[in-house]
Amino acid sequence: MNGFSSSLLANKTVLVTGAGKGIGRACALMAAKCGAQVIAVARTQADLIALQNEHPSHIQVWQEDITSPHFLDRVLSLNELHGLVNNVGTNKVANMFDQADEDLDIVLDLNLKSLYRTAKAALTPIKKAGGGAIVNMSSQMAYVGSPGRTLYCMSKHGVEGLTKAMGVELAPLGIRVNSVCPTFVLTPMTKPMLENEEFKEFVYNMIPMKKLATTEDVANACLFLLSELASMVTATSIKVDGGWTAQ
Repeated sequence: MNGFSSSLLANKTVLVTGAGKGIGRACALMAAKCGAQVIAVARTQADLIALQNEHPSHIQVWQEDITSPHFLDRVLSLNELHGLVNNVGTNKVANMFDQADEDLDIVLDLNLKSLYRTAKAALTPIKKAGGGAIVNMSSQMAYVGSPGRTLYCMSKHGVEGLTKAMGVELAPLGIRVNSVCPTFVLTPMTKPMLENEEFKEFVYNMIPMKKLATTEDVANACLFLLSELASMVTATSIKVDGGWTAQ
């Protein structure tokens, strides 16, 4: 937070999905500390209450399934919106021979289709606000391949294509669209993977900086892209990957 002012997002309303844990929680907290009025969306009420208690005057919470029509209707009905952090995702790790067929729909529905639908709903209140910024949560796996991650890589490559197309299409409306591409971050989703010592060694060997990203590292990039500091940045990505994809 050292580089950001408490007024960076003053008078802005920012919606963060997947805000109950991990990266989404860090984004919601940081946006609130930067002066935004945050709408934090998650499925688990206890997580949302704990988050709201951190900044009750700046965080309102929605307990919603972001794949539901009710959630999309709530977004559409907002009077105005200045920023969206499209942060939801899942992973089904398996080699292609063993990957369950239903996993294809699970991963694509959450990692790609839900981002598109949420962004489409958000466009109406963002346009009412006179413009704004959308940040799609992507991954370093949008730029490389990795064993056991065909579905995840496919979905995140799709997020990059979506981000570029949205950025170009919406630029005349004053709506910027970018993505953030983290390396492995210690979150509830990645914790079980990193408890495997062989996999953990592989990850550290692939990151030149020899450390994992923190949720705050990723939130820093998101907050920059939401802010006027990034007023000429659209249709591109920020990699928070410690150098993984440069090799």
